[in-house]
Amino acid sequence: MGFGRLQRGGFRALLVWASVVACALPNAASAQQMAAATPGHALGAAHDDAELADSTRTRFIIGLERHVDFQVTALTQPNRVIVELPDVKLQLPPVPGDTPAGLVKTFRGGLSAPGRARVVIDVTGPVVVERAAIEKAKDGKTPRLVVDIISAEPLAQPKVAETKRPMPFVGASALGAGGLQPPMPKPAVPPQVRALGMYKPIIVIDPGHGGDDTGAQKNGAVEKNVVLAFSLKLRDKLNATGRYKVLMTRETDVFVELNDRREFAERHQAALFIAVHADYTPRASARGATIYSLRENVANELKRSAQGQVSESVLSSKELAAVKQQAEADVGAVKAILSDLAKREVEVTKERTSVFARSVVSFMGETTNMMDNPDRSAAFLVLKTAKVPSVLIELGFVTNESDAELLKSDKWRDKVSGSILTAVDNYFSHQLARLPM
Repeated sequence: MGFGRLQRGGFRALLVWASVVACALPNAASAQQMAAATPGHALGAAHDDAELADSTRTRFIIGLERHVDFQVTALTQPNRVIVELPDVKLQLPPVPGDTPAGLVKTFRGGLSAPGRARVVIDVTGPVVVERAAIEKAKDGKTPRLVVDIISAEPLAQPKVAETKRPMPFVGASALGAGGLQPPMPKPAVPPQVRALGMYKPIIVIDPGHGGDDTGAQKNGAVEKNVVLAFSLKLRDKLNATGRYKVLMTRETDVFVELNDRREFAERHQAALFIAVHADYTPRASARGATIYSLRENVANELKRSAQGQVSESVLSSKELAAVKQQAEADVGAVKAILSDLAKREVEVTKERTSVFARSVVSFMGETTNMMDNPDRSAAFLVLKTAKVPSVLIELGFVTNESDAELLKSDKWRDKVSGSILTAVDNYFSHQLARLPM
């Protein structure tokens, strides 16, 4: 990844070496000066923003030419923190050498897409972004993005010296409690075991076509087969994280009606619906992936339709009678409020779809070719839902020889499905995605 407009070394933001948090200095320091810092002491400790920390906490500071919107995400496999920004001038600290600076092993940055910049911070283990905010530098004018990273790994527990078994409580026999001991602490439960009982978002994967419907065919690639192979690979990767419950509209070579695919996702209250297809065009030169979401005018029709349906049928006859029993009850007002809530639900679904589509374009573009303007809209029937954030991914063109070879490659499927997993993780890191459906 190229560095474009990024600058290093000349800014006041520095990473603190070893177990020390990063802090700002009035003048840039060399890597040799940083290496000479004593662990446990913050560089520039005389300054207001210097603070002491151990190897479980590190502050990373990025200089900005102006205030901007940003997004910071912590990911695993591999462990890293990703900072998404508009294409503005950035100033980064010196890159650590062979020894990590706190939790930071190294980092890189550059343009991730037209008008977009990204900084990828490789870290020593699983981390959590405790805080990310834009602050003013010491000059009171220059803004800077401050990212506080903390380790997500459990701290080592100190060894406890072996002691004799405690004696029973004295004087408890009158209560029938003779010989009892205080309750012992429950053993710690590993995170993997705790995760089994946690809520898992449902993701529905929909491999297109199947059975007698082969889909597009060219250059030895049959759409129904290549999209099923890709979908199974994506399912396995999502399941392996333990964070999601994955359902598929088909797992074998069978045909499923289009309406049944969409209704399957709605019936299971899916948090995401991902339709997988391969494209076809008379132009053999056309190649690359495309991400489709529902066309704007169709989404607006769904909004009006959902609002109208709720307005007419939001209250059963029994509920309607109960409302009318209240002397001051305004049935029309109750219906209007509930239909407005339905309209908002459709708007939230549309916004969630947009966030996920952008995430797929961003991360999938790192592993395969994309069409020009890959974030597109269409009126595909499987996307016509007001209840589930839905996208349709065209993996590539069977009519292009290069794309067709990739579609048949298990190595390519593994790489690209991994990038979609990252896009899913990134999507669910958004507060919008974590709100109840």
